[in-house]
Amino acid sequence: MAETLVVDQKDIFELISRVGKDALMDHAIDALFKAFAAWHGTQSRLTPRAGFMTGEDNTGVLEWMPFQDAGTSVTIKTVSYAPHNPQAFGFPTILGTIARYDDETGRLVALSDGVLPTAIRTGAASAVATRLLASRHSSVVGLVGNGAQSVTQIHAMTRVIPVEKVLLFDVDPKTSQTFPERCPFLQAAVEVVSIDQLEAEADVICTATSVEVGQGSVLPGKQLRDHVHINAVGSDLPGKTELPLSLLRSSAVFPDNLAQALREGECQRLRQEDVVLDIMALCDDPSQAFPYKESRTVFDSTGFALEDHVIMDVILELAGRYGVGTRVALEHFPADAKNPYSSSLLH
Repeated sequence: MAETLVVDQKDIFELISRVGKDALMDHAIDALFKAFAAWHGTQSRLTPRAGFMTGEDNTGVLEWMPFQDAGTSVTIKTVSYAPHNPQAFGFPTILGTIARYDDETGRLVALSDGVLPTAIRTGAASAVATRLLASRHSSVVGLVGNGAQSVTQIHAMTRVIPVEKVLLFDVDPKTSQTFPERCPFLQAAVEVVSIDQLEAEADVICTATSVEVGQGSVLPGKQLRDHVHINAVGSDLPGKTELPLSLLRSSAVFPDNLAQALREGECQRLRQEDVVLDIMALCDDPSQAFPYKESRTVFDSTGFALEDHVIMDVILELAGRYGVGTRVALEHFPADAKNPYSSSLLH
């Protein structure tokens, strides 16, 4: 009887306890880099994510993000974005599950929590871009938006650059104040600053906010350093952007997935010819990043289904190595494939 491997939240934390946060993040960064580098030579396919606006005020969204590794497997993440969750319900802003299917039979192979994997893979993607594009002298990181995603963003930054200082800015000062206790792994000095000071001092900036559609920018863009690298994480809907257009036009912009970024990322305000290369082309040939390492660069991180496929690969690899997860006979496999009322359980 075919069974589905279920990796729930306790299993995810069991893996973290076995592997360690740093090793897990390093694994995710390396796996994403390899997958990005191989993308243009594969037969893999992804379709645009789609979904529904949710909540009484339509400020949330529930989406599904499919990816096919042709002939092998299909990964579909269902993810919701509900900006009122932390205050109203005590839930994360981003919730989700990741499902893995066999590409030949269509059976459900595995089902995993998607909350922590999404945060990890988003941080890991920023780390890939930062390692390629940030100035070699980078040591000060600015975090605009100090909620849940900022934790994995700064963790990922510490894995690719020597972070000496972290500058915090959030529209909610209480969120910034709790940041240090949420990041006990952080060895760098942490300071809550004005947005102007953050711009003036940061070598690398990560924007990960819940800015509403039409309400950006969250970064003025007036005092930025000439070599600053920006990981723009929060733009994921048409009309929802974090950076001023003037900054995009004066920077070298590298999206994660060009088609998706032009539709709903920072790039939605640019023409395709304004974009230098996608991050996958840089991973395939890192030498193309060298001319930009001492100039202003933007990684337009919309988050796309290949990243979910890769983090699911990481989870399943580690789950198999450590015997983590529960196997469940979730799908009905009748004794007679042509009789849905027959049951193999009776034999």
